[in-house]
Amino acid sequence: MSPALLKRCAEAAARAAVSAGSLLERHAGRPRTVTTKRSAIDLVTEVDRAAERLILRALQPVNPAFGFLGEEQGERRSGAATRWVVDPIDGTMNFVHGLPIFGVSIGLQHQDTMVLGVIYDPMRRELFTAAKGGGAFLNGRRIRVSSARDLAHSLVSTGFSSTFLTQDEPYLSWFKALQRRSHGVRRLGSTVWCLAQVAAGRLEGFYEQDLWPWDIAAGLLIVQEALGRVTDFAGRPPALEGRQLVATNGRIHRELLRTLQSSGGSRVTGDG
Repeated sequence: MSPALLKRCAEAAARAAVSAGSLLERHAGRPRTVTTKRSAIDLVTEVDRAAERLILRALQPVNPAFGFLGEEQGERRSGAATRWVVDPIDGTMNFVHGLPIFGVSIGLQHQDTMVLGVIYDPMRRELFTAAKGGGAFLNGRRIRVSSARDLAHSLVSTGFSSTFLTQDEPYLSWFKALQRRSHGVRRLGSTVWCLAQVAAGRLEGFYEQDLWPWDIAAGLLIVQEALGRVTDFAGRPPALEGRQLVATNGRIHRELLRTLQSSGGSRVTGDG
């Protein structure tokens, strides 16, 4: 992908995220309809769908041949070498209740590589952006991950998927182990929002399983470009379809992986 095209994509994605975020800000805590999808705690509103349509309309003109994978509409132009990966509201439960922790996520994947990530927090009007090899930015200012060197001085976040409703392990074991070894573990309700905080140095780490591509597409690149580290639970390079993610400032990564392993997580491979 040429630098000129990537720049146009970045500009379009940022505009789309802010426009969708304005819609979210207006309706936070006041959606007209709330229904469920995969489980009783997996909510969707008319605002989710409207925001995704808005984003799709904004991105299509950049290159109509690009594919599109959205949480609400599924995949379009499957098999395209380049595709947008979009979550119009990550943190819908928070959004429905008026809790101001949610965000818009737009990632651009070229072949097997994330080349662009945009996350917008409409309640704080914070726009996180990153292009492959170009660094990570918050409202145009360069950001980097935290300098904390060990888990004991770190604040970590996680999420529990709907699987927790019928099977609470290993979620509780992971939570207890990390709560005892760190400053604390926060369950904030939005993977996208948490990944942005890791990139900004406000959290040292994040871990979760049972994720979807749209949950992590933008955030994993933004963390990497903020000089953080992102893997699966076994220390391998992350895959959008891999369903699990560990993102840290890099310095605590191995310790966090080993804690997950010793309390029920996947085996750590390689150099962790």
